[in-house]
Amino acid sequence: MDPGGILKAFPKVKRMRCSPQKFEPQKKRKEEYDVRDDWLKPVTVHIIQAGIGRARAEIFQKQVLQNGGRVCNPFSSEVTHIIVDEEMDCDRAFRILKVDNIPGGTQLVKSAWLSLCIKENKIVDTAGYRIFVSDRYLGGEHQVETEHIFSGGKNIQPNTSLGTKESTTERCIEIFSAMQDKPDTQEQNAFETFATSQFSIFSFKMSEEESCEEEEPDVTQRDLNALLLGQHSSSSPSESSSTTVVAAISEKWVCSQSSERKKQNYNKLLTDKLEVLAKAYTVQGDRWRALGYSKAISALKSYHKPVTSFQGFRSLNDIRTKATLTSQQVVGLKYYEDLLDRMPREEAAEIEQTVREVAHSINPGLLSVACGSYRRGKLTCGDVDVLVTHPDGNSHKGIFGKLIDGLKMRGFLTDDLVSQEDSGSQKKYMGVCCLPGPRRKHRRLDVIVVPYNEFACSLMYFTGSAYFNRSMRALAKTKGMSLSEHSLNKDVVRNGSVKVSTGVPLPTATEKDVFELLGLPYREPHERDW
Repeated sequence: MDPGGILKAFPKVKRMRCSPQKFEPQKKRKEEYDVRDDWLKPVTVHIIQAGIGRARAEIFQKQVLQNGGRVCNPFSSEVTHIIVDEEMDCDRAFRILKVDNIPGGTQLVKSAWLSLCIKENKIVDTAGYRIFVSDRYLGGEHQVETEHIFSGGKNIQPNTSLGTKESTTERCIEIFSAMQDKPDTQEQNAFETFATSQFSIFSFKMSEEESCEEEEPDVTQRDLNALLLGQHSSSSPSESSSTTVVAAISEKWVCSQSSERKKQNYNKLLTDKLEVLAKAYTVQGDRWRALGYSKAISALKSYHKPVTSFQGFRSLNDIRTKATLTSQQVVGLKYYEDLLDRMPREEAAEIEQTVREVAHSINPGLLSVACGSYRRGKLTCGDVDVLVTHPDGNSHKGIFGKLIDGLKMRGFLTDDLVSQEDSGSQKKYMGVCCLPGPRRKHRRLDVIVVPYNEFACSLMYFTGSAYFNRSMRALAKTKGMSLSEHSLNKDVVRNGSVKVSTGVPLPTATEKDVFELLGLPYREPHERDW
């Protein structure tokens, strides 16, 4: 066919081009709002839309402007209140803001506070709506002022390296030490009240430590050093080399030696409270902050003299009137005095026996074992974790509900914290119990039903201590393995902190098998009390 014929059949048509000026969209004019009142005049807000939503954020903005307040976008130092979603935490808020710190007077508050202000037509107290902002996000002037208060008015030179995790720990010790020269009983009592009242409501912990289901952050050389003997080594260029990590297992590993060799802890009162803090952040999923607390605890345990300080809520009444509590925290506050008091191991044994009796009434072949500090041979226990399983590997199925119902029918279980939490093939109950008889105290109890092929790893995991377990997992990771409450896996493939392949579970009939597979000498439970 003649190409010219095609061109003739479909002649080129010159298209008319529209003038850009005629069809250029009009620029959207900024919406203006009539100011109806001025009760919000002292307030300048910045609203983080994440979680709140664009539509709701625009409604907030309109209400603020109509009542005399100011809306600042983007964020600036003029902002008095940063409004965030109810589920937002401090670290995420600062990642969204893309700022290193905020002025000391700026508050991070939940959107419910602004809703209440608008409803009441007045600026209400932010107590109960504030989100705690750690010192590393606050401006320098506030930091120095806070340290001056903590140090009892002593002149402590500001540390310019507060941004690093290690230096923060060292700085805390420096501040605490300055107070120790002239301890103030009122300050000490206030700190004790703060630590116990605010965080003992978390002491009905979800587990002995964090769940192992998710891959932990990368274990650096410095982290490994922190997991060795509870001490931090100084930073050096050689730490960047990963070849020194996977060395032959020696006496350096915490999990390779007896806890009876550890040094005296001069700061047990403080580290006990900080451990509750660490567990609280673990429950909230804040793994990095929990790790930071673990490092601080380690440094304080190895410090050569007692240190003290205080910060935050000063009384139980502050908690009741100012804090926004979950249903679980309400239970913790309800039994505050009982839960704060550690039980003698004889009482823990009675609790174990009660669970065992109810389990045997369902199936006489069921095994019930109390773990935690009780199994580590401690004279007192904060709570009781009881593992329940059956050697045949099958009869544990279907008994969880019957067991919990049986304990409730006895009047033994008084309050539920988590009625049932499923972790793979394991089922867990968390609640409060009370033995029969006059003047008996309420105690925290966790009941975990596990399959028998996971019993050894679960027994070691729930026996603890948390620090010992962390050392075991870090060691397993250097060997291309992974250790959890479910199993010890080999041939694990990782891409950074992400597991590409979970590997193959190894047979672990007993705890000794786990130690042997990791190339460790077996440690009795009382030797794991790090």
